[in-house]
Amino acid sequence: MSATFENVRLEIVNGVAWLEFARPPVNAFNRAMVDETFAAMKQALADPQARVLVIASAVEKYFSAGADLAAFAALDGAQMREWITLMHEIARTLRSADKPLLAAIHGVAVGGGLEMTLHCDLRFAADNAKFGQPEIAIAFIPPIATTQTLARLIGRPRAIRYLYEGKMASAAEALEWGLVDELVPVAELRARVQAYAEELAAKPAQALAAIRRTVTLGGGATFEEGMALELEEASALAASDDFREGVRAFLEKRPPQWRR
Repeated sequence: MSATFENVRLEIVNGVAWLEFARPPVNAFNRAMVDETFAAMKQALADPQARVLVIASAVEKYFSAGADLAAFAALDGAQMREWITLMHEIARTLRSADKPLLAAIHGVAVGGGLEMTLHCDLRFAADNAKFGQPEIAIAFIPPIATTQTLARLIGRPRAIRYLYEGKMASAAEALEWGLVDELVPVAELRARVQAYAEELAAKPAQALAAIRRTVTLGGGATFEEGMALELEEASALAASDDFREGVRAFLEKRPPQWRR
């Protein structure tokens, strides 16, 4: 990895890129941290050595404290609109990524950092995690396409009540709602996510990308549009070297050797 950052960390471990928020004491996002997060994200997604991207935190008790309100207070209306437009670009980048995206969440997770994880494919949470979208307390809404993603993820009634009330949810509640997919003891979180990510990294990248596109993009389409997308993706895979290798390996009763 070439770039260095002050507010985030980025490293690749066995094909798994870890993008960790790293602005102590609480990972409050100012403009510099947002810019670095976006730059590191794009760098990891463009790196052929990174086959899976994990969003995590390097701060012990906090995943994210949301926006740095001191930075927010200095913005006028036009500047806020520009900030939110940038947030939406981050959401689009995550949604359109052709690599599996995972989140490893521990401690307090509120606001923008948590919102980015909603665009990941799977969210692993430590048993000490606490989740919240408290923007109602400052007469605001979560701006990283969260009003759209959250309702699709946990259902409109639960999403709207969660945003109306601005209360914190425990890790167990988040699992029950479908906000996270697996709970892990905090001491085992990184190892569990690394192991799962390595499983994905060993799978055929083109097929993983096709699954991600059809499920993610197809979820916002009509059924017919979704089937049309599935047809194009399946047809492209059928012409791929990995598909031919997979079929041959199955027939020859041997492990497949995927393209890298």
